Amino acid sequence: MSRFPDPRYVRGDVVAIGDDLRVETLRDAYRHGIFPWPHEELELIPWFSPRRRAVIFFHELHVGRTLRKSMKRAGLTFTIDRDFAAVIQACSDAPRPGQDGTWIEPEIVEAYLRFHQSGDAHSVEVWQDDELVGGLYGVDAGGVFTGESMFHRAPDASKLALLFLIEHLQERGGTWIDCQVMTPHMEALGAREIPRSKFLDLLAAAQARGVTLF
Repeated sequence: MSRFPDPRYVRGDVVAIGDDLRVETLRDAYRHGIFPWPHEELELIPWFSPRRRAVIFFHELHVGRTLRKSMKRAGLTFTIDRDFAAVIQACSDAPRPGQDGTWIEPEIVEAYLRFHQSGDAHSVEVWQDDELVGGLYGVDAGGVFTGESMFHRAPDASKLALLFLIEHLQERGGTWIDCQVMTPHMEALGAREIPRSKFLDLLAAAQARGVTLF
């Protein structure tokens, strides 16, 4: 039995409040379409399952002309799970216009490092020579990748990390990715919002397929 209420029967986006960030709790949350999203003004962590969920269906992926040029840039290499710790720390340190700080506080970093060690959380790294210039991290929710955060220190490096990840997922039978909430970057790549009920149906169907993404 899940530690969380069924999101289908919750009226709002927040389905629970609590500070339990153990691996078992995080796994249970993501497998049921729920994720923690700390808020600086709240002592306890809100757990979200948005009523409108942003996703990218791979057949709807849009790669613009500028990004296509960036894909051909020489000198960039891509890896998976080579340095999860560096990626999540870079995401935490990344400046966020319009925000005073980041939700990726030290306790979140520690929790997701444990989650990574358990085999549930994964990272993509973008390297220019030996320098980490971009990347992203997220969670395998049982056959669907849920993106958490990304960063770049070179033009388009975070978007290129996402495109590399999508290619990796497609090769293993994945057909879509969970972006959680809509952002201009995701919308430009072809993301769209779907109702929570449809998202949960798609998540359950993907889990039933038993696809191994990593």
